[in-house]
Amino acid sequence: MTVLFDDSDDKKIKELRENEEEDLVKILAEENYHMQSINLAGVAIENEALRSISEADARKFEIGPFKILGKHLHIAIISPKKEIMDEVSSIFEKEGYISHFYLASHTSVQKVWSRYKELSLAEASKEGGIDITENTLLILGNNIKGSGDIKKSLDEAMATGQKTSRMLEIILAGALAIEASDIHIEPEENAIRLRYRLDGVLQDVTDIGSNRYHFINSRIKLLSGLKLTQTGQAQDGRFSIFIKGEEIGIRTSIIPSAYGEGIVMRILNPKITKVKFESLGIEPKLFEILDHEIKKPNGLMLITGPTGSGKTTTLYSFLRRIYNPEIKIITIEDPIEYHLPGITQTQTESDKGYNFAAGLRAAMRQDPDVVMVGEIRDGETASIAIDAALTGHLVFSTIHTNNAQGVIPRLIDLGINPKILTSALTISVAQRLVRILCPNCKAERLANEKEVATFKRIISEAIEEGKEMKSYGVEVQDSYKVYDAVGCEKCNFTGYKGRIGIFEAILTDEAIEKIVNENPSEREIKKVAEKQHLLDMKEDSVIKILKGITSLDEATSVVDFDED
Repeated sequence: MTVLFDDSDDKKIKELRENEEEDLVKILAEENYHMQSINLAGVAIENEALRSISEADARKFEIGPFKILGKHLHIAIISPKKEIMDEVSSIFEKEGYISHFYLASHTSVQKVWSRYKELSLAEASKEGGIDITENTLLILGNNIKGSGDIKKSLDEAMATGQKTSRMLEIILAGALAIEASDIHIEPEENAIRLRYRLDGVLQDVTDIGSNRYHFINSRIKLLSGLKLTQTGQAQDGRFSIFIKGEEIGIRTSIIPSAYGEGIVMRILNPKITKVKFESLGIEPKLFEILDHEIKKPNGLMLITGPTGSGKTTTLYSFLRRIYNPEIKIITIEDPIEYHLPGITQTQTESDKGYNFAAGLRAAMRQDPDVVMVGEIRDGETASIAIDAALTGHLVFSTIHTNNAQGVIPRLIDLGINPKILTSALTISVAQRLVRILCPNCKAERLANEKEVATFKRIISEAIEEGKEMKSYGVEVQDSYKVYDAVGCEKCNFTGYKGRIGIFEAILTDEAIEKIVNENPSEREIKKVAEKQHLLDMKEDSVIKILKGITSLDEATSVVDFDED
C-alpha cells in the first residue's frame, strides 16, 4: 500500500526532530555540563543583546546572546567548551557585561542568528537613536504630573520635529509617571489615538500625527524583538526598562486593523506583585480565615472573577505571605508577567503541548509543597489540581465564575466527582476591583432617598442572616453620608487614585458537603453558606462606600446590588 505524505506530515516530523534535539540538550546540560539549558522557541530575542556582539563573531563562537538585564548578558551556546566561554566572557567583560551561559540546540542559536538580518534592516531605516535611558525617563517623569503634561510634551515634540525615540520616551515616561497599566496606540481613519489605562479605565491622552505613527510602530517592534516587515499578522513581544535599578517589563501586543496596526503595551510594574496581603482590602473576619487557609499543608483554594479583577495579584500576595526557604513553590502561568524571588515559575506553551494540565503534571514530579496554576480551564486541569490537593499539596488557582457560589457547580460541570471535590476544595473566593476615591478631592454629601433605601435593604438583609454589621461600623439608619469623585491634579482629574478589592467567600464546611452530592444550584449553595456569616460582595461594597473608600457609582459598576 502506498503511503502519501503531505506538508503537514513534513511539519510534524520536523517538530518531532526539534523536540528530540531540545530533550537531548536538556539531558546533556544537566548530566554532562552541570549548567542550565534554554529553548528559545517562543522567546523574544532582545535587540540590545544582539548589538553586544557582531553576527560574524556570534557565528564564530557558536553563541546567541538573547537577553540583557542590567549588566547581566544571557547567552545561548552550542558547544560549552571552557576555552570558548572564557574568551567570550573576556570580550563581554571589556564591554561591562557579566556573562551567563545556557546550553542550547542549533535550532535555538540559529533563531538568534536569523534576527541579525532583521536588525540590520532596522538599522538601515532607523530615524535617530532608539535608546531609552533611565536618566531621560526620570527627568521626563518628574516634569509630568498628569495627562495634560503628556499631551503638551508630545505636541511640542511633534511641532519641533524631535526624534521618534524622544516621543516614545515621553509616552513611556508619562505612563510610568501617572501609574498607568497599559498604553494603547490605536490607528483611526483621520488620526492615531493615544490612550492610557489608569486604574482599570481607559483615558484619552492625545492624537499622534499619522506621519509619526509608522516610525513609532517600527521603534516599538524593534525594541520588542518583533518582525518589522510583518504587518498582516498579530505579534507579541517584550522589552525592559530600568528605573532606579528596578526592571520594569513592557509586554507588547500588535494586531492588524483597518487603518494600521493597533499597539498595546502592558506595563509590568513589579510594585504590583509587592502588594501585601494586608493591603488587598479583605475585611477582618475573612482575612483571618484566609490567613489560616493559606498556611495549611494541603487543599485547593480557588479565586474567581472576570479578567482584570486582580486575581493574580491576590494569588501572588498569598505566595509572598507563605514563602520561606524551607518550602518549594512552583507556578504555572500564561504568561509569566512578574518574577517572584525564590519561587520556580514556568510558562505554558500551548503550541508545544505544554498547557496548564501538562505543566501541573510536570510540577507534581518536582516535589513541590505549594503549586499555583494560572487558571483551571478544563476538566483535565481541574482533575489534576484536585488530585494534587488530596495528596499533600497546597494548590492555588483561578476559575471563571460570576461569584463564590458558582465555583462548585462549575467544577462539577467540568467532570469532577462531587464526593472527592469537597475533600479537596477548602474555600472559594470571588473578587472585583473598585477604584479608590482620591483623598484630596472627594466630596462628601448626604445620600439621596433611593440610595438610602438601597443601603438599608442590604444592611438589613445582612443582619437577618446573622452578620454583625455594627462591627464594620455600619447599621440601619435614616441617613447616610457618601462621597463622590471630583478630580484634581493629583488623581489626573479622574477623582480616583488606586484600586482595592471587593470580596466574598464560601468555606467548604460540613453543611456544604452535605448538599454537593445533590448537584446544587448557585442559589442553594448561597442559602446554605449564609450560616457562615461571611460578607458577600454587595455588603463588602456598602461598607467601603459608607467608609468613603469608594463611590456608589464605582461599586455598582462591578457589583450587582439587586442580585438575590
